[in-house]
Amino acid sequence: MINSVLKAIRIMELFSPLHPRLSLSDVSEQLDLPKSTAHNLLNTLLRAGYIEKVGNNQYALGTAVIPLTQSVRVNVELRDRAAPSLRELADWCHESVYLTVRDGNFALYIYAIESSQRLVARTAVGDRANLHCTAVGKAILGHLPEAEVAAVVDRVGLPMFTERTITELDQLQAELKRVRERGYSIDSQEHELQTFCIGAPIFDAQGKVLGSCSVSGTDPRIIDERERAISGAVRRTALDISRRMGFVPTKMPLILNS
Repeated sequence: MINSVLKAIRIMELFSPLHPRLSLSDVSEQLDLPKSTAHNLLNTLLRAGYIEKVGNNQYALGTAVIPLTQSVRVNVELRDRAAPSLRELADWCHESVYLTVRDGNFALYIYAIESSQRLVARTAVGDRANLHCTAVGKAILGHLPEAEVAAVVDRVGLPMFTERTITELDQLQAELKRVRERGYSIDSQEHELQTFCIGAPIFDAQGKVLGSCSVSGTDPRIIDERERAISGAVRRTALDISRRMGFVPTKMPLILNS
């Protein structure tokens, strides 16, 4: 735990509809901090845009908090709209089903239905995964501009998790081309051994990739004899969720006829 970070968070939590403005003395007294410490923390938050000065030496929450609250709203909206379709998918495939959104250079898991066959009893919700080696991640990367894909790789690299992990940018670009052509992504033990996944992208009302959903399990048949059926179901589910988020496809995907 980093105390300075916790103190900064607690300062922001002091503001409320009943107390939208606070003075340096208010912050110092309510958090039992020396005025010099409170002043330094407020100045740091001020420079970052999370706090702004108003009135006579008073402080209020700044505009930098707005994008954060917007992101939370979108994630909750996506989760709630996607849940019925994901439950149907899980009931049909009897495997784990996941929902993610892009979180900068990673995929953030925001909803999960874990299979009873999963060996470790835990939920992925709240975890972040690399984009280049997971089905949910490649479904997202496959629908980003190549320059943006290269920028992500430049920032976080292509770390190896197993011997099957793609670690070269040209190989990743070729794989993403296949993702776009077939409409879904595959993770064949690229992130974890004995884990096989199929994912598909989810789009927002502007047609931009918002996140992805996937079916995951330890059964290699997921990407073998069950690939056609599961990939079709995952694509249909992703399209249904996209429509619930306002996406209007320009043409009906071929998957609907398979």
